Amino acid sequence: MGKKKTKKMRGKKTFGYGSKKKHRGGGSRGGRGMAGSFGHKKLKILKENPEHFGKRGFKRKNKKEVKAINLMELEKIASKLGKNKINVSELGYDKVLGKGKLTQPLEIEAKMFSEKAKVKIEEAGGKAVEIQ
Repeated sequence: MGKKKTKKMRGKKTFGYGSKKKHRGGGSRGGRGMAGSFGHKKLKILKENPEHFGKRGFKRKNKKEVKAINLMELEKIASKLGKNKINVSELGYDKVLGKGKLTQPLEIEAKMFSEKAKVKIEEAGGKAVEIQ
């Protein structure tokens, strides 16, 4: 039976790497890690992971922001202006919400009303008019 070869390789100038050129840094493998993924390593990456490049999924549209105002604020504005008819969109609002009480009948024009706001306006003897 033969003697087992030692792994230490004393006196061998390549130390198990074959040619001297093969035992070098990142340059011998075309850069480290994902370097070259858009160039010389592209085919390798596409073969291993075909979905690596490109976009997937979708971008959702931004939620439309609705500016709202409460009934109690509208009553304060009506008493300041001395009017019974208020156009909310002229004030820069889109929707009327039902927080607060109405003590006077108001005719309010807006793009949107909450259910409670409509009920409270009509209970006070006013009108809720939806406009576009």
